[in-house]
Amino acid sequence: MTAASTAVEIVKEFLAASMAPDPDRAAALMAADVVITFTGKRVMPTVHGVTAFNAGRYQWVKKQLGDFDWMEKSPGHVVVYCTGFLYGVWPDGREFAGNRYLDRYEVIAGRISKMDVWNDSAEWILTPELNQSPR
Repeated sequence: MTAASTAVEIVKEFLAASMAPDPDRAAALMAADVVITFTGKRVMPTVHGVTAFNAGRYQWVKKQLGDFDWMEKSPGHVVVYCTGFLYGVWPDGREFAGNRYLDRYEVIAGRISKMDVWNDSAEWILTPELNQSPR
């Protein structure tokens, strides 16, 4: 297995654990000094912080995984991009789907060392009619 394919598998395993949700299993795939930044420059101290943040923003949320793209930044240092759509239920009980996301991961020595997350949730919360036609 190449470093790139191993990194993609680590990210896929992390996403499966995150959606379970099983933050302990997800955390085991991250470096001790991981840097997690969400939309709006929200820095999360741990993957448990991500779970807590999502619990306040959604009744529940899952990812419809799309494409995985990667590049080797240096030997043993792989950047993995994952795109797709979020679906779930807002706190007020409205369902949503088709909410675009882009995640960027850096994997070094078999652990996620950096995670950046972007999605349409903030825009959809501010302007609910944007969620009228899931794609």
